[in-house]
Amino acid sequence: MELQIVQNKILEIRGHRIILDLHLAELYAVETRALKQAVKRNLERFPSDFMFELSAEEVNNMVSQNVIPSKQNFGGALPFAFTEQGVAMLSSVLRSSKAIEVNIAIMRAFVLLRQLSLNIQDIRTELESIRKQYDQQFNDVFEALDSLINPSIERKTVGFEITKSV
Repeated sequence: MELQIVQNKILEIRGHRIILDLHLAELYAVETRALKQAVKRNLERFPSDFMFELSAEEVNNMVSQNVIPSKQNFGGALPFAFTEQGVAMLSSVLRSSKAIEVNIAIMRAFVLLRQLSLNIQDIRTELESIRKQYDQQFNDVFEALDSLINPSIERKTVGFEITKSV
């Protein structure tokens, strides 16, 4: 299974990275109805941090943002959203070899996204550090320019002051 296909199915809702039931059913090559039935028969395995049902408003937002083409894709029912842990739990509910293959690909996609997030955070931290460093240097330059343009502004001395001694 191609990792990019799985990554494209991972969405962010309520601050969680999730995959919708219809996308999981597509990846597992089963009907959404069958996937939901298997989950409902094993609800004790899916606490709210593993799986939750989307609200009608969330579905409308997804349609308006073209994440999904229309509400008809859900067959009138509100979709389930599965977190990484929920997807892992699905492997104990769906026992086909296809489910095992897909779960491995999905876990790899979640891990890759987590690594990318950490890398992005490292880059943000480094950029902030650079910005602070150069902001101070530019402030020093602007103060020096201001003192040259307007001699009445007292300028702080940077470096050594050279005086003539006689």
